[in-house]
Amino acid sequence: MEMEQLLSMGFSSELAAQALAATGGKSTLKATEWILSHKPPNPNPSPPPPPFQPKLDRFFHLQTKLSPSPPSPEPTATAPAPAPAPSIRIAPQNDPDDDSATPSPLHNKRQKLQHPKPTIQLGKTDHQTHEPLPERMRPRTVFEVVGQDHILGNNSLLRSAIDRNRIPSIIFWGPPGSGKTSIAKSIVNSAQDRSSYRFVSLSAVTSGVKDVRDAVEEARRMRIKNNKRTVLFVDEVHRFNKSQQDSFLPVIEDGSIVFMGATTENPSFHLITPLLSRCRVLTLNPLKPHHVETLLKRAVNDREKGLSRSIGMRVDVKDDALEFLSMNCDGDARVALNALEISATTAAARVADNQPKQKGVGLELDRDFDSAGSEENEISSFAAVVTVDDVKEALQCKHLAYDKAGDEHYNLISALHKSMRGSDADAAIYWLARMLEGGEEPLYIARRLIRFASEDVGLADPLALNQAVSCYQACHFIGMPECNVILAQCVAYLALAPKSIAVYRAIGAAQKVVRESVGQNEGVPLHLRNAPTKLMKELGYGKDYIYPPDNPSSSTQSYLPPSLQGYKFLDWPSQNSTRQNWNS
Repeated sequence: MEMEQLLSMGFSSELAAQALAATGGKSTLKATEWILSHKPPNPNPSPPPPPFQPKLDRFFHLQTKLSPSPPSPEPTATAPAPAPAPSIRIAPQNDPDDDSATPSPLHNKRQKLQHPKPTIQLGKTDHQTHEPLPERMRPRTVFEVVGQDHILGNNSLLRSAIDRNRIPSIIFWGPPGSGKTSIAKSIVNSAQDRSSYRFVSLSAVTSGVKDVRDAVEEARRMRIKNNKRTVLFVDEVHRFNKSQQDSFLPVIEDGSIVFMGATTENPSFHLITPLLSRCRVLTLNPLKPHHVETLLKRAVNDREKGLSRSIGMRVDVKDDALEFLSMNCDGDARVALNALEISATTAAARVADNQPKQKGVGLELDRDFDSAGSEENEISSFAAVVTVDDVKEALQCKHLAYDKAGDEHYNLISALHKSMRGSDADAAIYWLARMLEGGEEPLYIARRLIRFASEDVGLADPLALNQAVSCYQACHFIGMPECNVILAQCVAYLALAPKSIAVYRAIGAAQKVVRESVGQNEGVPLHLRNAPTKLMKELGYGKDYIYPPDNPSSSTQSYLPPSLQGYKFLDWPSQNSTRQNWNS
């Protein structure tokens, strides 16, 4: 077997036999090493091998076990610089210096492939360093989660489930940066029997039904093989359509997976009812400023994976910078941490510019500030100081949670409407400003004000409708940002105007009567019908109709169908006083 493999690699039968005899004849790998490392006397030397030798692994499977050899010391970060010893050492049969004196290209290639040059990790410039700061600072257990005490309290559903090792299927609903993904991961890490769960994460943005099916099949195999349950976390689950959401139902039902979904959209509108009935919906709130400040301080003080790891040097952050950042991120921890990381980068660049040649600062930014020795003292003498100006530059503008097609859109317009209805002009102008700063279309707001003018002001101030329509036209003419004051004027007018919902109730009551066919929706009475032709007149159209301008005192004429006589839809006390004086 070994001889055939060596012959297939192009070695002569004589050379192959010598190699097998020298190495014991049980290992093709050792025989190949022997051939490449020695120059046996040969009166008729074969032509020199080609300059390129393919990888040996192509010609045989590494199934033969190497004979045990004493382990060689591994190079470490503090080890001196001598070249590493090969892990496979073959004692030369002839002159030991012969191989090192004239190394062949093949021998060099073999050493490079099998023994890559060890990298001395002075600063962790690996994948972890280049991860964004919010990802590195995720809490590992529920005890490290900041905020959301209403779902993580001592007697909460989640804490009880974790203590009893019975994690239920959950939908986390909350704004971005509130901790949905972090809480899902920390629940698994905090379980009493952590080894009984495995966490699998999918994103509805990049995954489809096939990915879900593969994850479920793997979950079933793991449960049968290792009795381990799979927690399947699906981020942005609202992006799955109905059929994709349907694929979760049977596997949640039979317990193949514990389902956890995260969504920023209202589950009532974006998730199917059968999925909601199999999961508990937990609502997350935007983080309070003091919660965000706690997270920021944790990132500053964490030397292992915090802010200093991002830029490779010590970082000091002013208290006013932390306060400003926590107050202007709108409760989004991800926004705050990203802005803090950008601010620290700006501050570090300023330090490098101010100290371009001193102590090699430009080079030391990539070194390990945690390593022992004089190097640590050298680097610690420089620190990036993050000021409030750095934070403002990183944020550019205050972050506002607003989505034109999401819940916040409807929440804010509802707040504006209710504030005007309650005659609170200050609150109404505030909610208007929130919508405008969030990027809302001004014409949408103007259309809502037209509706409000009739629904809530109505007959109490009929000029309110004129104001609202004029507001819409003005906004259409000049647009933003100049139309902001026009909208504010109309909002203030409507908030301070007298209110009446008599018309709103009247049309609602009349439509209800029509829908329920209270009056059998009978035809229009003959005396109210138009009679433009002779035939219609002969059929009685318009007969006995009393013309009010000629008979202003007549009140006997009815205008409702006979079955609805006496019905009153509009409750307006001054209704009789509004009758026209036809004699004037």
